[in-house]
Amino acid sequence: MSSLTAIEKNKLEKLFSMNSGYVLHFTNRTFENFFSDFEIEIYNEKYKQGGDSKANLLRSFWKIESDHLVGQVITALIESATSSNEEKDLIQSCKEISQRLLSGKVNLTNIKTTVTSFNLKYIENQIRRIENSIDSDPDLAIGTSKELVESCCKTILAERAVHFDDKSDDLPKLVKLTLKELNLIPDSIQDSVKGADIIKRILSNLSSVLQGIGELRNKYGTGHGKQGSAKGLNPRHARLVAGATATIVHFIFETHQVRIN
Repeated sequence: MSSLTAIEKNKLEKLFSMNSGYVLHFTNRTFENFFSDFEIEIYNEKYKQGGDSKANLLRSFWKIESDHLVGQVITALIESATSSNEEKDLIQSCKEISQRLLSGKVNLTNIKTTVTSFNLKYIENQIRRIENSIDSDPDLAIGTSKELVESCCKTILAERAVHFDDKSDDLPKLVKLTLKELNLIPDSIQDSVKGADIIKRILSNLSSVLQGIGELRNKYGTGHGKQGSAKGLNPRHARLVAGATATIVHFIFETHQVRIN
């Protein structure tokens, strides 16, 4: 299953002219031949879940296949699109999408879009720092992920006029205040709600993950001096932390926005 987001899919669909059910200039035969170069039988039943138009087949392919394979196909489709499409900014944006898929980078698109809508330049810089350091400096990515959670909590608490001590309140305290303010704690769920036990467990784990990110940063991230022989974590660990952080922070900001409106 690829990690394409709804925003990324919309850009790709626009570039590939998929709104009418077609994909670029392809006929059924040339579409089949195009995918055969990747050893993919695009007209296989597993890709027909949403319908058998070329656009729906491509959508199912995006949903089912891995990031790397989807990235390869998107790259080739972009090459087909550039000869007849003059939307250079859109083409560049779609190229960046395919490069992300091929590189295995963490997808931070949703959280970037969210903080941009709030005009939070400082947090945008934190996200950029995470993206740029996952492979080159995993410890920095983990440390910045913890800082991103702190910034998220402080921003929301400030906008909601909830008192906190900017200097002394640690991450667990900030997380607790923020989740309570947004009614994202187990006690906020009434027992009569369908699936109440499951929802309560998820909310409890939400807090645990955020606190775990802080604890991991204390052991491995930047911000503390270490012994000269200390070993850091690998990029795969940084990807896990950054991905979890981005997903949860996006959810918290979204909840904040929905409940303000």
